[in-house]
Amino acid sequence: MSHAHHSLEDLFAQLGLRNDPESVEQFIAQHRPLPNEVALYRATIWSPSQRAFLKEEIIGDGEWALAIDELNRRLH
Repeated sequence: MSHAHHSLEDLFAQLGLRNDPESVEQFIAQHRPLPNEVALYRATIWSPSQRAFLKEEIIGDGEWALAIDELNRRLH
């Protein structure tokens, strides 16, 4: 695993979403809470490419894993 630290804003940019702090907070408020039994990458809020990226990074413990974990906590 890389030790790079990516912020939520960086993650949203990587996902092709608006990444200013207000937009990030609005997205989280709009889509939470996800049911506990739904893995973040399986949520219906993602496009197929976003879903694939999230799944790959989570399963592979990639460089985006910490930011994805933070988003997962905030959405659940």
